[in-house]
Amino acid sequence: MNNFVILNNGVKMPMIGYGTVGLKGEDGIKTILSAIDCGYRMIDTARMYGNEADVGEAVRRCGISRSELFITTKLNEPCNSYEKAKQGIEDSLKKLGLDYVDLLLIHEPYPESVEMYKALEEAYKDGKARAIGVSSFNERKLKPILENCSIIPAVNQIESHVYYPELELKEYLKAKNIQTEAWAPFGGGNVKIAEEPILIKIGEKYGKTANHVALRFLVQNEIAAIPKSRNPERMKQNLEIFDFNLTDEDLSEIKKLDRKETLYDWMKGWE
Repeated sequence: MNNFVILNNGVKMPMIGYGTVGLKGEDGIKTILSAIDCGYRMIDTARMYGNEADVGEAVRRCGISRSELFITTKLNEPCNSYEKAKQGIEDSLKKLGLDYVDLLLIHEPYPESVEMYKALEEAYKDGKARAIGVSSFNERKLKPILENCSIIPAVNQIESHVYYPELELKEYLKAKNIQTEAWAPFGGGNVKIAEEPILIKIGEKYGKTANHVALRFLVQNEIAAIPKSRNPERMKQNLEIFDFNLTDEDLSEIKKLDRKETLYDWMKGWE
């Protein structure tokens, strides 16, 4: 499998990116630079994280051509109207110090998402975003967007990991030509995926860790992922998943871990 995917508008997106929530200031910038040095080319930020300026500074310092980087940001609740979303996009670009982002998302399914999405469509047409989409939208929440949009979302970024892979939602999105991307691919600290016996046992066959297997499971199910780590060694390991393949038997075993429910209480409010 390739280490990238082609989105519904022809834009190439890496299958594995780097999440930046909690990374701020000079330490945050250095951590992001370390991730880029390790080989990450997709960097995920958001207005909600309060670190767009830090991500932008890392982009400027890294020495990598802008065209080789894939930068994602997301609009949050204070941008909950067409006009506020338009302004939010301008503010994000200014903080990032960029003329465009590669992917622009609505962070959560707000009541005003449809009018917010119109601002995203406008930004796309104006070249301020190479692709647009949503985050944490289930099928029901996505329906109003699909009924009113002129540009089908390229990506839906959702909670997805071995304990809650959301494979049915992924199949629905695939049918709509929308790429699924996993936030919290290791469960966001709510579980200890690295200690999961099934993943450890499978990993031993390939000389891989449980974390390798967990990420590989997502990628083989056509789900991109944005893991986060401050540890350079762990950063490197999270990219080492393209040199082995899980068997159908492996995949079936891993699917047994599905708990059929979110690990996040706040997510239940969006259902």
